[in-house]
Amino acid sequence: MNFGKWIFVAFVLFAGFIATLVTVCMREDISLVSKEYYADELAYQDQITRINNTSALELKPEIIVSGDLLMVSFDSLEFIDKGNLKLFCPSDASMDRSFELNAVKGPSFTYSLSGLKSGMYRVKLLWGMDSKDYYLEEIINH
Repeated sequence: MNFGKWIFVAFVLFAGFIATLVTVCMREDISLVSKEYYADELAYQDQITRINNTSALELKPEIIVSGDLLMVSFDSLEFIDKGNLKLFCPSDASMDRSFELNAVKGPSFTYSLSGLKSGMYRVKLLWGMDSKDYYLEEIINH
């Protein structure tokens, strides 16, 4: 018996397996939570302050999903100076959406969710009023 030939065949097959594994792993898309991960971590104390400001509010915004509509309802919404609502999809970064909150008269904003895949989304609501910043985060299913 010639074991040298089979050892060589086993080595070639193993090398082919490793090359295939490396190729598959390199093509895998990895979506990070944020592109500026380290800068966001350094500025996290500001985020803690925003969360504490939101906790101190008597009336917090309500985020309601009804069919293909996302509604943000908040009695003090008309006093908002600036704001931003982000929909973050952990499974697919291409489904992330961002909406601006504009100072309008009325207690609610409505946004269309048409065109988004069904699944879990993290709603990140950031707004400013009375020279303070606020932040609210909720999980919704669409």
